[in-house]
This record gives sequence, C-alpha cells and structure tokens, in this order.
Amino acid sequence: MKKNLFFILLLISWISQAQLLDPVKWKTSLTKISNNEFELVMNATIEPEWHMYSQYTPDGGALPTVFEYKEAKGNYTVVGKTSESKYIKEYNDIFEVDEYFFSNTAQFKQKIKVTNTQLKEIKVYVEYQVCKEQCIQQDKTFTFKLPEIKEEKPAVVEEVKTIAPETEAKPLELEIDTTEVAVIEEPVGKEEAKTAVATEEHKDLVKAEKREEKRSLWTIFIFAFLGGFAALLTPCVFPMIPLTVSFFTKQSGSREKGIMNAVFYGLSIIVIYVALGSLIVGIFGADSLNALSTSVIFNIIFFIILVFFAASFLGAFEIVLPQSWANKVDMQAGKSGILAIFFMALALAIVSFSCTGPIVGTLLVEASSKGGIAPIVGMLGFSSAIALPFMLFALFPGWLNSLPKSGGWMNTVKASLGFLELAMAFKFLSNADLVLQLHWLEREIFIAIWIAIFATWAFYLFGKITLPHDSPLSHISVGRLFMALIISIFTIYLIPGLWGAPLKVISGFPPPMTYSESPYGVGYTNGGETTTTTEVLPEHAHYGPHKIIAFHDYDKGVAYAKQAGKPILLDFTGHACVNCRKMEEHVWSKSEILPLLKNDVVLISLYVDDKRELEEKDKYTSPETGKEIKTIGNKWSDFQITRYQNNAQPFYVILDAEGKDINTPVGYTPDADEYKTWLEGGIKTFKEK
Repeated sequence: MKKNLFFILLLISWISQAQLLDPVKWKTSLTKISNNEFELVMNATIEPEWHMYSQYTPDGGALPTVFEYKEAKGNYTVVGKTSESKYIKEYNDIFEVDEYFFSNTAQFKQKIKVTNTQLKEIKVYVEYQVCKEQCIQQDKTFTFKLPEIKEEKPAVVEEVKTIAPETEAKPLELEIDTTEVAVIEEPVGKEEAKTAVATEEHKDLVKAEKREEKRSLWTIFIFAFLGGFAALLTPCVFPMIPLTVSFFTKQSGSREKGIMNAVFYGLSIIVIYVALGSLIVGIFGADSLNALSTSVIFNIIFFIILVFFAASFLGAFEIVLPQSWANKVDMQAGKSGILAIFFMALALAIVSFSCTGPIVGTLLVEASSKGGIAPIVGMLGFSSAIALPFMLFALFPGWLNSLPKSGGWMNTVKASLGFLELAMAFKFLSNADLVLQLHWLEREIFIAIWIAIFATWAFYLFGKITLPHDSPLSHISVGRLFMALIISIFTIYLIPGLWGAPLKVISGFPPPMTYSESPYGVGYTNGGETTTTTEVLPEHAHYGPHKIIAFHDYDKGVAYAKQAGKPILLDFTGHACVNCRKMEEHVWSKSEILPLLKNDVVLISLYVDDKRELEEKDKYTSPETGKEIKTIGNKWSDFQITRYQNNAQPFYVILDAEGKDINTPVGYTPDADEYKTWLEGGIKTFKEK
C-alpha cells in the first residue's frame, strides 16, 4: 500500500512538473484612426502572483518585454515607441537593481501608418519574461487583419474587431488560447477603463512606487545641491561671490534695491539651469530618458563623457564655451535694468562653465538614468546651491569678511571632483558590459579599478602627487588631512571586496556577486573545503556558482559525464532568473549539498535567456513548436519544452551518463532538506543501475 501511495505521489509530482505554463493571456484589437493610420492594442491578463516586466526595466535584472514589428519596410511605418500602462517599481536584492513590472494586467499600444495600400495584415512578435516562483521566457506572434484601405479617407472612424494571434495546430505551440480572445463591442475608452482597474494589492504597490519615486527625486535634489555646493568652491565660481555681492550692494543705490537685485540674480541662475534640465526632458521625453540610460550605446557614451569631464577637472585641459558667447552676454549685462541682471547670471554660467560644466553634465547623466522629471529636479538642486550664497551675502554683507581667501585649496576641490567623476564613469561602462555579458568588467576588476582611483586620490590629498594646476606644497591643511584619511579608510574598506565581501556601502555600483570570476570570493571556504588549490578544468567546462565545475553545452557535458562515470544534474536556468540565483545562493551553498554538486554529479547549466546568436548553420525551425531557433537561449528553451513539456526555470533533472532521465524533475525547491533528498535519490538510483 505504501509503495502504491508513493508511486501515486511520484506520478502527481511528474504531472505537475511536466506542463507548459502560460500565465499571461492576451487580447488584441485594432482601431482605425484614419484611412491609413491604425493603433494596435495588446492587452495582457497576468495570473495572480506572476510578474511580467516593462520594456524599460533596468539592465542587470529581469528581461524586458521586446516588440518586433515584422516586415515593416515598404509596407508600414511604426510611429513613435510602443506605449505601455503604468508599471510597478521594486528593488530586487538578488540582482541589486530596481525592476519595473506589471501585476494582474498590462496594456501596450502602437500607432502605425500603412504605406502599402495592398497590405492585408500586420504581424507583431513579442518576447517577454514572466516570473513567480519560477521564470518563463515567452514569445508570441500577433496577427492584425487590416480592413480595406481606400484611396479616399473615409468620413467615419470605425473600429475593427479583435484579431487573435497567429496560431497553428501543433501540440506544443505556445500560442494564445483563442477562447480568451473576445470581440470588442464597447468603445475603446471603456475597454481601457476596464484594463486600468487593478486589485487592492496592485493599488497599494502603485502607491508605494509613488512614495519611492518621491524619495528618489528628493535624493537627486540633495545630491545635486551638494554638487552645486562643490561647484561653488572651485576657482571659477568662488572668487565671483564677493565681487558680485559688492556690485549689488554698492552700485544699486540703496541696500534695499541691492538686496532685491541680488535675489533676482539668484533666481535668474535657478531659471537658467532649470531651463537646461527642461530642455533635456523636452528633447528626449520623460519616458525615453530611462530607455536611453539602459541602452548599451548610451552607457558607453556616458562613460566617455564622464572620463572627458574627469580629465578636465584633473588638469588635462579646460572646457570653455566660445568666447563670442561671453562677449555678447557681457554687452547685455552692461546695460541697466532687470534684464541686465539676468544676463549677468547667464554670464556667470558661461564664464564658470569650465568648472560647472562637468558637474552639470554628470548630474544630467545620472538624473537621466532615473527618467521622468529627474533632470529638472537635479538642476533645481544644483542651481539653488549656486544661487543661495549670492542672495545670503547680499542680505548679510558682513558675512563676506568670514569667507576664506581664494587659493590652492580650490584646485584641490576641483581635482577631487575629477577623481569622483572617473569613479562614476566606470559604473556606466559596467552597465554596458552586464547587458552584453562580455565579462570584461567583472566585479573584481571593477573593485580593483575603484581601489586604484581612490588610493590615488588619497595619495594626492596627502601631497604625494601633484597635478598640472597645483602649486608646490610645503604642508597640507588639517581639513585636507582629514579628507585624505576618510578616502584612505574607504579604500581599505573596498579591498576585502576582491575576496567576496558584499561591500553594502556601495551596493548597486559594482556588478553583482554572480557576475564575477569567483562569485563567492578568492579563497572561499565552505565546509572546511577551500578553492584556492589549483584545479584543471575539463575541456569546455567553466566554473559555476561556488566554483562548481559546470558545462553550458549539453552534448559536451554528457560526453564528459560518460567519461567520468557520473550522473548529470541538468539545470535549466537563466541569467535573469531570480529564483535560480536564490537556489544557488541559499540551497546549493549548504554544506550538506555543495559537496554532492562538486563531487558526485556533472552539472550542465543551460541558459534559456542567452541572447547570443547561433551560427547560421545551427539555426533551425523547431519541428515540435514551429518556432525559429536563432539564439543559444532559444535552443535550450526549445530543448526543455520538447523533451519535458515544461518552460519554467529553475528546472532540475538528473540523468545517467547516457543522457536518460533517472528521476522526477523538480522546479524551485527552497527547502534545502527536500532538495538534498531529491538529489541523493537520483545519485543513489544511478549507482544502483
């Protein structure tokens, strides 16, 4: 009886694992705007507790939703970007990034303009990731049937009924359940209103996101204010304070008028810089800024810009605006009246650009990565710090006597800003490397670069290094000494990061622990076992988590297992799979499990979200699903679907050395004892064969 019960439970477990999960149901519709203009609408209904990710979710976490409009060239034009409904923002402590996702519902819209009047349909390919306890890489193809496009523009705007995505009568095709596709009988406005309705949980998450957004904007404002204060202490700005305030107090005729002019001068500074932030948002669009910041090309451009700014601050050259600009503005500032005061403020911005430009540029780059109105908020904080002293010293001119004299300390401030700019630059280069998965700038290299930068900064502050604009030092001030000590302490704090320390103070700046030569540190010890001994890796093998020897190619892994006489742990995983990382960090790391993974099995990890393209000769169309297999991830995903009728990750199977299954597959198993029992059962079955 017990044996029968065990068999039934095993069968139920197998059935629960061997299924294709499809937690997102789609409904599509097409609305005619004009004779040859249409709006494609794609509504996603997401099962409870599952998350689907925004097009703009930052790199380094879950995979974004991507739309591809098929055969557009010569047939139709895609007008603007695909818009999407409001997403939820939440910090992921596994990947150490914010993630933007949809819960319950999502809506995407795209306007298109048809240029080929004979066109009968438009196909849209969408690729996305959806996660709960497991992550699934999904893709769909939607087919929108077009009405007849007449030569003359029709007088009445009509709406075309919902068209279901393209389907084929194949047993494993991950297509949309046509029973879920409903004809739209109501106006679009009502349909949109229905889509916008969310659960109370969803509303609470949206409110939390808004609170987080406000906190983020306040953080940008505060850092921008500190940046403006730092700019005040540079040689281009600081000497202007007493000169400008003296002008207003002496040349305005009366103290009251002088104060009024100084206040207007300060407000003019704020208006000029806020206008710059508004211009950036206006050119790129509030929503597009975040998309730009997550682009590989723009991250590399940001890196180059910041290195350029850093070189300027360190004395390699001066960044100046054309002299003709300053001359023209000075001519206007020489006149009397309110307008002249505004041009005085503009003249300050132009003349001081060699010092303020790199700071402003860095703030705009960093604010752009937040998207929305962040560049405007950043410029408000920066300009407020610049304007405030001019207004305060006009109100209290006696304070001028307490100002420190101009001198070499201002060059120290400028050079210090250069070191900070250089450190920040590598954050953007790291983002690009993470997206491309090149592993050129892994965690250890990033930390080593920061150690070198901050150690050099400390030596500079101690007076051991001089830069082009510095004067010889006979001694250093107490303030400079304290700053040198703080930078030295921070540098020493970074060093254990090379051996796997988490470095929580700079969390989010370096690549995550998993993106590392040795994810758990050089000399990592677990259960009395150290990994500092020299090991010879088998051909085609790599070090996986916890320095487990792993293969990323199925055939090569099976060949090695046959040679070694060991069972295979087949691991369907993904770079952007959160629970895959949780399993590796919290279950595989256990002292009772890690030795089994290192010594008793051959690990084959197949990444279903690997975007690297296959060679042309290796590309194919899946005979089971009918999908085009173009990337390495496509290949392993198709393998999992066709062999196990399962498309979720993580997904684990134990095979014998011939590649045949010897136990029931399991998915996400956070209980370490349960996973150990499953793993030992597979190893025992292999040994008994």
